[in-house]
Amino acid sequence: MPEMMEIPGRILDAILSHARAELPNECCGLLIGSGLTIEDLLPARNLEASPTSYVIDPIDHFAAIKTARASGRRVVGAYHSHPATPAVPSARDLAEASVPDFVYLIVSLAETNSDDSVRAYRLAEGRATPLTIVVSTRIGLHR
Repeated sequence: MPEMMEIPGRILDAILSHARAELPNECCGLLIGSGLTIEDLLPARNLEASPTSYVIDPIDHFAAIKTARASGRRVVGAYHSHPATPAVPSARDLAEASVPDFVYLIVSLAETNSDDSVRAYRLAEGRATPLTIVVSTRIGLHR
């Protein structure tokens, strides 16, 4: 049975809005929380400004680390969009994944009418292990 990742609906909505705003390019950002519970996000600049790849701006990455530490949390993952392809890790996503316990959330804008438009994975050694996404309605989280 896959591991379960919990994410508030409001954060998922913010990620989808970010993805649409960056079209035709991929968006990217960082996920803040503890373990597999996502509590916040920090949208980041995609230094590649590309529809098929992303590089998170290191300045944004350090800002996310600082934000997380200030509230006793950590950066637990990253998200990015696939404007025209499914929410499945690309060969580049697999090759560049460098943190095995990170959550990698992918949003597909090509599958907007499908339950498959948002997927989460752990990426390690060139393989993707799917996570089950549980969307919560909890309020009162940090933001």
